[in-house]
Amino acid sequence: MRLAKPLAAEFIGTFWLVLAGCGSAVLAASFPGVGIGLLGVSLAFGLTVLTMAYAIGHISGCHLNPAVSIGLAVGGRFRWSEVLPYVVAQVAGAIVAALVLFLIANGKPGFSLDGGLAANGFGDHSPGGYSLLAGFTTEVVLTMMFLFIILGSTDDRAPRGFAPIAIGLGLTLIHLLGIPVTNLSVNPARSTGPAMVVGGWAIGQLWLFWVAPIVGAVLGAVVYVALSPALEAVGVEPGLRPAPVEPVLEH
Repeated sequence: MRLAKPLAAEFIGTFWLVLAGCGSAVLAASFPGVGIGLLGVSLAFGLTVLTMAYAIGHISGCHLNPAVSIGLAVGGRFRWSEVLPYVVAQVAGAIVAALVLFLIANGKPGFSLDGGLAANGFGDHSPGGYSLLAGFTTEVVLTMMFLFIILGSTDDRAPRGFAPIAIGLGLTLIHLLGIPVTNLSVNPARSTGPAMVVGGWAIGQLWLFWVAPIVGAVLGAVVYVALSPALEAVGVEPGLRPAPVEPVLEH
C-alpha cells in the first residue's frame, strides 16, 4: 500500500507533537523552582514540528494536523483523496500520545485529571477565562496565519532549507499568543487526544477545536493562493514549474 509508510510517519509525528507538547505543559510547566512556564511550553510545541519536519518531511510531508492537511488540499499542495487517511492517522497518534502522557502523569501521587491534561477549552475551561467567541476567533485567526506561514515558507520560490525553522517558530509564536485563551489548539488532532482521556467538558467543547482550525486553515490557503504571484511574474516560464524544494508538505 503506497500510503502505509506516510500514514505511519504521520502517526509517529503527531504522537510526538502531543506527547512532547502537551507533556511539557502537564509535567514541566509548573515544576517547583524550575518550571518552564508559558514560554517553555510554546517552544516545546514549536520544536516538535521542527524536529519532525526534518525527520519525516520526506516521508509524509509532516502535516501532523488535520487542519493543515485540509488547508494544503485547498491550496493545491495535497491530494484530496489522501486527506481522510491522514486525518485518521493523526488523530490515532494523538490519542495514543495522550494515553501515554496520562500513564506517566498518573505516576505522581495526587495527580488528577481536573487539570485537564492540557486539553483545550473556553469559558470556565479557558486558562484566562476567555469566552467562546474569543476562543473561536483566536483559533480561526491563528490557524489562518499558521497555514499562511506553511504555504509561504514551502513555496518553490522561498529560500531553500528553512521551511521547518519558519514553521516551528511560527507555531511557537502563535502558542505564546493563544495559550492563555484556549490552551491553543490550531490542530484538531492535538485537541482530540487529551479530550478523549479527560472526557466530560473536554469532549463537550471539542467541536470548537475542529471547526475553528479547519475554517482558519481554509482561509489561510485561500488568502495565500490569492496573494501569491504567478510563476511567470517572477521569471519562471509556463510549463517549467520547478519541483518542490521542501519535502515538508508534499510527498
